[in-house]
Amino acid sequence: MGRLNAVMTALWLSAGCLMAPVVMAQEFSGLARVDTETSLISDVGGGADIRLGLSQGVPYRLFTLEGPPRLVLDFQEVDWQGLKTEDFLTGDSITSVQFGTYIPGWSRMVLELSDPMTVQAAELETDPVSAGAVLKVALRGTDPEQFKRSAGAPQDPRWDLPAPQLLKIAPERDENAPLLVVLDPGHGGIDPGAEAEGGITEKDLMLQFALELGEVLVRSGQFEVQVTRDGDYFVSLERRTALAHQAGADLFISLHADSLSQGHAHGSTVYTLSQEASDAASASLAERQDRADLLSGTDLSHTDDLVTGVMLDLARQETQPRNVALARALVAGVKAEAGPINRKPLCDRPGFSVLKSADIPSVLVEIGFLSSARDLANLQDRNWRHQTARGLLKGLIDWRIPDEGQRSLVRQ
Repeated sequence: MGRLNAVMTALWLSAGCLMAPVVMAQEFSGLARVDTETSLISDVGGGADIRLGLSQGVPYRLFTLEGPPRLVLDFQEVDWQGLKTEDFLTGDSITSVQFGTYIPGWSRMVLELSDPMTVQAAELETDPVSAGAVLKVALRGTDPEQFKRSAGAPQDPRWDLPAPQLLKIAPERDENAPLLVVLDPGHGGIDPGAEAEGGITEKDLMLQFALELGEVLVRSGQFEVQVTRDGDYFVSLERRTALAHQAGADLFISLHADSLSQGHAHGSTVYTLSQEASDAASASLAERQDRADLLSGTDLSHTDDLVTGVMLDLARQETQPRNVALARALVAGVKAEAGPINRKPLCDRPGFSVLKSADIPSVLVEIGFLSSARDLANLQDRNWRHQTARGLLKGLIDWRIPDEGQRSLVRQ
């Protein structure tokens, strides 16, 4: 994997937050393991008590979020192996829990609350002999308005990561140089994506496929590859496209394997941003204050909304036909080399954030569906994944040949 480069920069600990007391233990460090025997969430008269056993004390903080009400616990850092939701979560006050890596060195647990609650008490008790620790958090019901008034993420330079640093705009490459493809394995870290029996998750399958596909593309000699993540950590949707712009990407391919609770779908599908969504996407992007990543090679930080919107629309007029051509070529390539293809393999959607780049041809490829037994078996079959990767390579090569004449226009 030496030739695959991860596009990684610092991320914010995100979200509009409902603040609760920030609790920190300064003297601890290292990786803590969860003690599943002493970890439990239970209902307590109008609220909930959380008990999290750890092999050692680690620095932590906690806060709450709106829409829906949630409690967030951040740690430096915790190995969640062995913790099962069905054993950890009892009662009805907390409706769901997710935990995993947020970014390297940071772990996160998110608990969805049935109703607004406040942190009444939080304490990390440590055993001076064994060094084991127990985090105890008491949640009690609170007024929704009070919950809302407390909104605001904790701001502490000891905890908050630095703002993402802009990379230098990539220089123009020779027209015969390999195209730079940014592969975006969906989900990651605390966001597992779709899940199947046996602990199989979309985030793991797509990371594996992205790295294998990257090797196939690089070995062809026609493409350079970077990935939005090269491990099990969280990258926000907006950050994924920003990374592609900072790298000067020629193409952006997001990789997914969804699961459907109703109906039956199987086979690969390629999505593009619908034409109807283009105007809305431009308007939404134009409202952002930090616009340095909206167009490769162009800093829109000092332009107003109208000018920014016009420039995004002009770029999208060039890019949208390329998106459609790229999607068709990828479908044809996979169909020729691997299959199975979904019976409706070409789709456009308004809601996929990772497809909203105005100037970079972008597609989202559902490699298969975890809800399909056939697709699930295929996704775990190395030979099938290799054939599918070869199909995507064929599609990219077949798309590149007629697209070369338009390539310089998109950079302007």
